[in-house]
Amino acid sequence: MARVEKLECRECGRTYEAAPIYVCDFCFAPLEPVYDYGTIAGRMSRESIKAGPESIWRYVDLLPVDSETPRIDIGAGFTPLLKADRLGKALGIDNLYIKNDTANPTHSFKDRVVSVALTVARQMGFDTVACASTGNLANAVAAHAARAGLRSFVFIPANLEQNKIVTTAIYGGNVIAVDGNYDHVNKLCSEIAQKGEWGFVNVNLRPFYSEGSKTLAFEVTEQLGWQAPDHVVVPVASGSLLTKFRKGLEELHKVGITDAAPHTKVHAAQALGCSPVVTAIKSGVDTIRPVRPDTIAKSLAIGNPADGYYAVSAVNDTGGMGEDVTDEEIVSAIRLLASTEGVFAETAGGVTIGALKKMAESGAFKPGESVVALITGMGLKTAEALTGRVGPNVHISGDLEKFEEEMRLLSAYE
Repeated sequence: MARVEKLECRECGRTYEAAPIYVCDFCFAPLEPVYDYGTIAGRMSRESIKAGPESIWRYVDLLPVDSETPRIDIGAGFTPLLKADRLGKALGIDNLYIKNDTANPTHSFKDRVVSVALTVARQMGFDTVACASTGNLANAVAAHAARAGLRSFVFIPANLEQNKIVTTAIYGGNVIAVDGNYDHVNKLCSEIAQKGEWGFVNVNLRPFYSEGSKTLAFEVTEQLGWQAPDHVVVPVASGSLLTKFRKGLEELHKVGITDAAPHTKVHAAQALGCSPVVTAIKSGVDTIRPVRPDTIAKSLAIGNPADGYYAVSAVNDTGGMGEDVTDEEIVSAIRLLASTEGVFAETAGGVTIGALKKMAESGAFKPGESVVALITGMGLKTAEALTGRVGPNVHISGDLEKFEEEMRLLSAYE
């Protein structure tokens, strides 16, 4: 059974078969999968979801895969939703949750989208998969391809964090380092994808790949007792995660899983050194002005975001806001999250928490409202961003007398 009826242009409404194409050949806008929500509503329920696997595949009826295709699954999804009381107290938010996607198999939310994309790639007959990546997607594609026995090529900026290069290469695929930033890498991949020989998860398979991000909205809602949160703070790179989170909330209502229409305010978080979406939101415009990235948050360093326009629209439509943070604020926020909740986030997580802090200070959240912050990747991937900023606070020779002397000094300052 095919769950996706067709692809539809987001702008002009022209329709296409469900194939490895991603832009409308008339107006060049992106394409979106179209589902038969009436049929899905007849077979999907809270009970059927709970009976499914503890992974993204418990929501298979709202994912763009055929029922006959074996899933490429290494256990992505159903990650913890943590009640963040200590962080909430520090920020003045009394009902704060952290969606901890560091718990995914390759330690980022990209496992969600790649599990879907590679399943679709297999469905469409590709034996080679590829991607343009700032690191997390590279990890996920290489790992899932290894599991499935598919050939893989991942293209990354040559100056990517070393840990992300190592944690991609270890899976045995082909890692192609490209001089320049992500936008240069993506341009090259788009040109290669035109040949149609490989399944590029974020190019010709993008309409299907991006649907995996909806599972974050599905899980958060289920984990909150089938209630959508009042607020969600989303780190923005291409803008796809933000727009798909909103779409996921809307779909749960369309198929009758949630009773009330979603009311969630969707907020955008970016690094100041690469904030085209937040800049547009703050300026009150819906056009995205491309920028040259200059930030330690390399996983968010997309200067010309493909879904930027739609991210701005989603924030504005839901009454959300956008905030950007400096590199120093990113580091401070990483430390704050780790020291209050025991979650070590990568720099993108520092962006989320830094922006969350600013939003709280501006009065964005009313008492009692539920606020969810998405932590999309593990800190060990970007540990070098903390080099020289975090380390031992005491250095002693190995004897008891020296230790006790230092303890007395530390106690005097506590």
